[in-house]
Amino acid sequence: MNRFEQAKSIYAKYGVDVEQAIEKIANLPVSMHCWQGDDVIGFDSTGKLSGGIQTTGNYMGRATTPEQLIADMEFALSLIPGKKKINVHACYAIMNENNRVDRDAIAPEHFKPWVDLAKKYGVGLDFNPTFFSHPMVKDGLTLTSPDQKTRNFWIEHGKRCIEISEYFARETGIPCVMNIWIGDGFKDTPSDRLGPRLRYKDSLEQILSVPYDKKLVKPCVESKVFGIGVESYTAGSGEFTLVFAAKNGILPLMDNGHYHPTEVVSDKISALLCFFDEIALHVTRSVRWDSDHVVAFDDETREIAKEIVRNDALDRVYIALDYFDASINRISAWVIGMRNMQKALLNAALLPHAKLKALQDAGDFTSQLALSEELKTLPFGDIWEEYLSRQNILDGEGWMQKVKEYEKNVLAKRS
Repeated sequence: MNRFEQAKSIYAKYGVDVEQAIEKIANLPVSMHCWQGDDVIGFDSTGKLSGGIQTTGNYMGRATTPEQLIADMEFALSLIPGKKKINVHACYAIMNENNRVDRDAIAPEHFKPWVDLAKKYGVGLDFNPTFFSHPMVKDGLTLTSPDQKTRNFWIEHGKRCIEISEYFARETGIPCVMNIWIGDGFKDTPSDRLGPRLRYKDSLEQILSVPYDKKLVKPCVESKVFGIGVESYTAGSGEFTLVFAAKNGILPLMDNGHYHPTEVVSDKISALLCFFDEIALHVTRSVRWDSDHVVAFDDETREIAKEIVRNDALDRVYIALDYFDASINRISAWVIGMRNMQKALLNAALLPHAKLKALQDAGDFTSQLALSEELKTLPFGDIWEEYLSRQNILDGEGWMQKVKEYEKNVLAKRS
């Protein structure tokens, strides 16, 4: 009996069907964000990051063209198990001199290469309007701006993004999650908190007034507790976005770096599932604040995965990753984060949730705690290795060697 078969028999003693768990997680898509590969720069401008966005580090080989970014993503995808989607920001519009436009006029034609990439791998596309790093961000404000011209520009941008999202969904045959996040806020204590939020509410309502197929486009609104330069107030707070989503029939999106450090998204998932048919997540790793570190196989990532699996919400929660680290090899950052999310989901699928729930309902908290602790040392690693093997994906040392070769042959030669 090999190690996998031994591990399988051990899990069976706890009532866990390993084969069923592997199949379940292999079919659950996780959306990989394009912006890790070029430090959130995009292709529609030559300006620097602004609007509360910051990437740290200067590792060699940043993608600077669409061709480079797509090539890097394809290489990363070859090292990641499971079902995937690709998450695109609007600033990654691919234009030429004949069709160059500003963000309020972007159209499906500017994203055809992304559709071609998705079709090549049989995956879906998610989308995000880009409300930052642009001259029309006035005094740090977009959809909340008191200047009507500024607001109109960004409202039109949002409308165009709904059109592009539907294009993505129709072309791939997979629903597109379109997430709205703004960094609008104030560095110091504001004199008017209500006005910006009322303007944000009106702007969102105008964006969502565009006709779209709700089976194909899944609009979300994402909250933020604070950001660089907006430490005292953000218009899109947790309360605002949650109530707006509920009242307007769209999805709430939770980023686990966008809350107070003592809050955890894993605890919020079940609360939202009580009231929403579907929710969305941006999984990241915050260190002291929303610092967008590479996703690790840490406590909170595992707890997020447990909440999705134990609540039988695999078809109700849209999972995407959101981090950007330029201090290490960018492809490695993608692979590490995506593999860790998959690892956390598989780990969650291998837990005897029904048994644990029964112990809790019976008030046998002693047995519940004891069993929970025993499960932590089960041979999960052997199941993970089998999961990789079945999808012809390299293990830890193997994929790292491939990345080092790619760095030497490709990344190191970029100027």
